[in-house]
Amino acid sequence: MSTNIRRDHVSAFEALISGCFENFALFSCFVDGAPASAIVAVTAPEDAGGEYVITPLFVSVTDTMVVTDHGGRPA
Repeated sequence: MSTNIRRDHVSAFEALISGCFENFALFSCFVDGAPASAIVAVTAPEDAGGEYVITPLFVSVTDTMVVTDHGGRPA
């Protein structure tokens, strides 16, 4: 069976559920212009003048998003 789940997806999911990290946040955003939210990893700047890095890990389902299985059937 084929899968769209990549190793980095598995790593992010495992980090989320492990409870070992505290740098995750729920982030208000837009996906293809539609209101959404994302689970993100927040990395602090290395120096006082730096910027935080926000890395999206997973996004919410939007009203216009169509999610199907590999056979094209709605999930």
